[in-house]
Amino acid sequence: MKTPTKIALAVALTAAVAVPATAAADGRLFKPRPTEAHSFVTGDTPSIADGVAIGRMTDWYKSSGLGPRAMNTTAGASAEERYIPTDVFPGGELPAGVTLTEAQGINVLMRIGENLERAGLDYDDVISMRVFLQNPDGEEAMDFAGWNRAYRQFFANTNLSTGKTMDVQLGTKTVKPMVVNEARPSRFALEIENLPVDGWLVEVEVDAVYPR
Repeated sequence: MKTPTKIALAVALTAAVAVPATAAADGRLFKPRPTEAHSFVTGDTPSIADGVAIGRMTDWYKSSGLGPRAMNTTAGASAEERYIPTDVFPGGELPAGVTLTEAQGINVLMRIGENLERAGLDYDDVISMRVFLQNPDGEEAMDFAGWNRAYRQFFANTNLSTGKTMDVQLGTKTVKPMVVNEARPSRFALEIENLPVDGWLVEVEVDAVYPR
C-alpha cells in the first residue's frame, strides 16, 4: 500500500512485538501512528493479512458491496454466465479450469478498481475486504478456490521478501497477474444463500486508506 510503512516492514514489526512478555511504555505491544495504517502479515507469500491497525487521523474509503457487471450478451447465456467479463474472456468462453465464480470474481475486482480510481485510490491502498459468495447453480457449496484464483490476479501476488512478482493460476493455467500488487488486505469470505441480483455469485466490499 502507499502508506509510509510498507507491508514488508509490518512483518518485521509483527516479529518484534509478537512475544507476550514484550514491554511497552503505554501497556500496548503496538499502536499505529495517527496518520498511518499497518497491515500485519506472516511469511513472505501469504494471501491475506492477519489484521490491520489504523491510526485515528487516517483518511479512508469504504466501498459499497459490488457485484459483477453484466457484460456477456451471448445468446443462450445463463443468468450466471451473463456476468462473465467478455473483455477478459471474449465471447464468454472460459479457458480450461476457469470457473464462473473465478470469472465473476475478476469482473467484480475490475469494478472495485474503477471505484478506487474515482476516489483517487488504487488496489495497493486496500486494507480490508469482505467477500460474499453464492454457490453456483447445481453446486452444494461456494467455489472458494475459484474466488481465490481471481483474488490473486489483483492482490497478494508478490514475494514480500524478494519483491518479485509471483505467477498465479487462471483456471488450470499459470499466468502473470493482471495487476501486480503486494497488498495483503485483512479479509473474510462467507457463503450466502442468495445474493441480491439474480446470477451474481460474488459480491465484494473494501476499505482503503489514502496515502500520506
